[in-house]
Amino acid sequence: MLSLPKRVTIVDVSPRDGLQSEPVFVPTEKKIELINDLISAGIPKIEVTSFVSSKWVPQLADAEQVLAGISHNGGTSFQVLIPNERGYERARETGLIREITVVVAATETLNRKNVNMSIADSMRQVATIFAKAKADNVRIRGSIGVAFVCPYEGRVPPEKPMSIADQFFKLGADEVALADTLGAATPDHVYGLFAPIKDRWPDKAMAGHFHDTQQLALANILAAMQAGAEVFDSSVGGLGGCQFTKGATGNVATERVVYMLNGMGIETGINYERLLEVSSQAQAIVPVQQSSAGAV
Repeated sequence: MLSLPKRVTIVDVSPRDGLQSEPVFVPTEKKIELINDLISAGIPKIEVTSFVSSKWVPQLADAEQVLAGISHNGGTSFQVLIPNERGYERARETGLIREITVVVAATETLNRKNVNMSIADSMRQVATIFAKAKADNVRIRGSIGVAFVCPYEGRVPPEKPMSIADQFFKLGADEVALADTLGAATPDHVYGLFAPIKDRWPDKAMAGHFHDTQQLALANILAAMQAGAEVFDSSVGGLGGCQFTKGATGNVATERVVYMLNGMGIETGINYERLLEVSSQAQAIVPVQQSSAGAV
């Protein structure tokens, strides 16, 4: 018998990860429309934007406008990606943040390419951001990029992401996400990393962020669920990739994840038929075959 959760929380990351590096700026009103459409489909949580420098990610220069333009009165909650202390201060100034995500890569090479810092320096910055977020009563997700395979260093020794996960939780993270940024993990690899972290932190939430490069994302989600994970990132229409990882294709499509979970009798609270409509609308904004966006 499979040991599976009765309910899974889907986090749609398309407004951030799906649009982050598109060559043509997606108008603010289109981003807000996408988010509102996702809300109408019953998506429980959405990663809406990142407070990153517009110099490096011009697609997200309108973070404040997007956050202010969406409805905060419904049942959907919103995450924002925080790249550094300045990003947290910008987000805090809106008065609208309730949950943040902070990313540290599991390998030195990718972490330096991503944020121009060593892992140790990133963790020192994380400690400061987490302390501020705790004081502000903001929920914290710590995300570990290239937790399984790195395009520069190859297969990642499990002790590296496990160490970062330990540090995240000790610093006060409410949830830790393991990201298969390259889309190169296999189900045994996924279970073998999720399970010991969950065993060590049984009362903490674990999330998975899977790209579908090898069409293994659904199998990897199943493996992560068996290991105790109950939160999964996905992107409507499969939008997104990673500009720092050559060969990485889109995040797993939200509609594919929901189809699988529905068939397995696992609750998501998402209206599947409406979700299919939103997927078509999202691909009209950014055709999926042209998408190369993302991070994590």
